Amino acid sequence: MTAEYKVHGDVAVITMNNPPVNGLGHATRMAIAQGIDQANSDPAVKAVVLTGAGKAFSGGADIKEFGSPKATAEPNLLSVILACENSAKPVVAAIHSVAMGGGLELALGCHYRIAAPGANIALPEVKLGLIPGAGGTQRLPRVLGVEPALNMIVSGEPVKSELLAQLPGQKLFDKMASSPEALLEEAMAFGRSVADTRPLPLVRNMPSKHPMGDAYFQFARNMVKGMAKNFPAPAKCVDAVEASTKKKFDEGMTYEREIFTALMFTPESRALRHLFMAERAASKIGDVPEDTKQREIKSVAVIGAGTMGGGISMNFLNAGVPVTILEMKQEALDRGIATIRKNYESQVKRGKLKQDKYEQRMALLKTSLSYDEIKDADLVIEAVFEEMGVKQKVFEKLDEVMKKGAILASNTSTLDVDKIAAFTKRPEDVVGLHFFSPANVMKLLEVVRGKKTAKDVMATVMSMAKKIRKTAVVSGVCDGFIGNRMIEQYSRQAGFLLDEGATPQQVDRAIEKFGFAMGPFRMGDLAGNDIGWAIRKRRAQERPNMLYSRTADKLCELGRFGQKTGAGWYDYQEGKRDAIPSKLVEDMIVQHRKELGIEPRKISDEEIVQRLVFSLVNEGAHILEEGIAARASDIDMVYITGYGFPMHRGGPMLYADQVGLFNVVQAMKRFQKNPRDDAKFWEPAPLLLKLASEGKNFN
Repeated sequence: MTAEYKVHGDVAVITMNNPPVNGLGHATRMAIAQGIDQANSDPAVKAVVLTGAGKAFSGGADIKEFGSPKATAEPNLLSVILACENSAKPVVAAIHSVAMGGGLELALGCHYRIAAPGANIALPEVKLGLIPGAGGTQRLPRVLGVEPALNMIVSGEPVKSELLAQLPGQKLFDKMASSPEALLEEAMAFGRSVADTRPLPLVRNMPSKHPMGDAYFQFARNMVKGMAKNFPAPAKCVDAVEASTKKKFDEGMTYEREIFTALMFTPESRALRHLFMAERAASKIGDVPEDTKQREIKSVAVIGAGTMGGGISMNFLNAGVPVTILEMKQEALDRGIATIRKNYESQVKRGKLKQDKYEQRMALLKTSLSYDEIKDADLVIEAVFEEMGVKQKVFEKLDEVMKKGAILASNTSTLDVDKIAAFTKRPEDVVGLHFFSPANVMKLLEVVRGKKTAKDVMATVMSMAKKIRKTAVVSGVCDGFIGNRMIEQYSRQAGFLLDEGATPQQVDRAIEKFGFAMGPFRMGDLAGNDIGWAIRKRRAQERPNMLYSRTADKLCELGRFGQKTGAGWYDYQEGKRDAIPSKLVEDMIVQHRKELGIEPRKISDEEIVQRLVFSLVNEGAHILEEGIAARASDIDMVYITGYGFPMHRGGPMLYADQVGLFNVVQAMKRFQKNPRDDAKFWEPAPLLLKLASEGKNFN
């Protein structure tokens, strides 16, 4: 049952019931329309109340129907709204908890609206690269005023009902309920009080005006242009809202629909809708049922008070979970705690955190120099140096002291989690939790599932990730997991490009113009070039036949480790992060080419972008084949949330889909002929070849 119809005396109540957020799927739309018709056919019914069961009025479109014929089948949302408007008896929307997107547009099509305090009200379509498509841009300005309506539509952010109710002259809510619990009774009473009102008020008949229209909308366009350069939807929101002030209502509705339909087919909207679905898919593990019993995480221990350990700890403190940080020396503990304090004090100074919240978080933090003092923690996360011998000592000790049922996690970024688990007598309790630096800021959490990791451990850490506001993506065990395994190929290509004639700034500029937050050389300087150097040394022993450019090693031999040493691929001035091209590095690269006997050539930005991005795609295809990632969209989530891949392109695998896998394969065949490159790497992965030959996509 997707909507329930009940008559309470002389008021019919239609309750949407499509968990979890009463999405407006086809069956729900049909039931609402039938309920309106039934109420109008019943002489005993004087008014209709439309509300939602559970924790929402309605969250809008039903994501289960995205892209399917059901999404637009009649009655579509526009038809349901028309049925509300045309009802001969007043329809009152009783709004609580959540009214977003199509849910809010449905409420705007009712004759009256009564809202409970605390309800989140939003038109978030812009976050999917769209504009509202069922009258939101035409009706909201009429009830809220042009400026507050446009702010809501362009941002897509929710606003509390009580704040909207305080806006001068607002007509969004005819009444505020005294409490969420009293909403239905008060809505029915309100329905009875307006039962004889004629004509019934329609939002479409209200005016939409701005006293300085042309100047205001030009100002709005300038603001939006600066904020959303890669996305067309925000500027189109301005156009649609302006139309509400200049066109008749029905003409504005037609214009809104034309914009909505055009945006639906843009690559940017496809990318955002893909990521919306990908984030939800990433939280699901095929063989771990959603009702798997989880372990309790009431306290956490973190081994290591360095940059990563401190950042990891802050995630749990922010979520109200007590943390004990363990170190071997008091000085290291003191430095780590000082950094955490400094981070929080910076937030307080910027108004991002209240003083009392800061104090509450610090009160949850304890320190220790003894393993005995963390033995009762429910989850312990090791964040020590990235070297297997160091990890071995830590996990042997944890196995010895930690209570039964504790989850033992490693923050390793590349090492074999199965080997780490084998250092214990409880490999089923061991999991990789790869946080990204800075760990208190970056959204991505790679959850590395070992061969023996228990299902309840996986269920627990995936749930915990949501609690600490991380996007968790599951990876199997391999060198570098999903993200760092792929970035190795990207970095190799960047090195080969230097050998062949490019400069660090040209490579960075080309990929940043494509949309990356940071190019490979600026990224290396930020992360620390010595980290990559250590990994290359280890891999040189394990995989002696792997080809690399030697330029990065030569850079590190000069002690140029990046921003932390004031010099890397670029020069840096003290206290500043501006990357200044380095004559010394340029001379080093030129000299290295001479030693190799390479005549430099002119390399186009297009070639730079293709070699960097398609290297990610090919390695991603291998990762999918091997089952390291469960789905292509998981790889996209890793790269969007952890590696600065441009959001408007949807991740490397979706980007390859949009370019066309046939075209990707053809480009790779060209790269195979490059004598300076690794021809073996550019052999397309079997999965990539198969999909390209069948005309299929990763997603």
